[in-house]
Amino acid sequence: MDPVKVIEIKKSIFADNDEDAARLRKELKEKGVFLLNLMSSPGSGKTTTLIQTIGRLKDRIRIAVMEADIDSDVDAVKIKEATGIPSIQLHTGGMCHLDAEMTRQGLDNVDLSQVDLVILENVGNLVCPAEFDTGAVCNAMILSVPEGEDKPLKYPLMFSVCDVVVINKMDVLPYFDFNLEKCKEYIHMRNPKAQVIPICAKTGEGVDAFAAWLLEQVCNWKQQ
Repeated sequence: MDPVKVIEIKKSIFADNDEDAARLRKELKEKGVFLLNLMSSPGSGKTTTLIQTIGRLKDRIRIAVMEADIDSDVDAVKIKEATGIPSIQLHTGGMCHLDAEMTRQGLDNVDLSQVDLVILENVGNLVCPAEFDTGAVCNAMILSVPEGEDKPLKYPLMFSVCDVVVINKMDVLPYFDFNLEKCKEYIHMRNPKAQVIPICAKTGEGVDAFAAWLLEQVCNWKQQ
């Protein structure tokens, strides 16, 4: 019997998306637009964190938001009503993530000549969004205290691809078995360079630090 033929597949199934993402990043750089990809599980407080952060930055840089969900326009409406900045809703048609082409379709509906920063609030889960490059300059994620300190161990890719991890809902820390220092240790096991910023989006505690981090990223990028 002839031996089984083994074929080595060396081209990544994500290669086409990676190429699209690289092109999109280049185009945004030419237009001077910084794209932030914000990820998390549902209920972590992404939208509330965005409202608090935008409130601290909108008088310093021009911002627009793209909200991605399987359905509804709840978050886009909430952002627009709370901050007054341009906000659009992206429906993914059942997809659990955005890729570069889907992100581009959203950006086609944003007046990029009028913004310095576009924040993409990705679909809420800790798996699929981490697998697809959206063309963003930076990736950020929010981990909330009720989710537990062990999430970096269970979802390694998400924490590996993020430049900053915001730990939200610090106000409920006394009520949950959550070890902040252990969580930081787990995050840095996956990504030694990741910034970790504890906040409470409800009260605003710590949001200044995240806003300062984001502003620094945008300004440094524009100067490169």
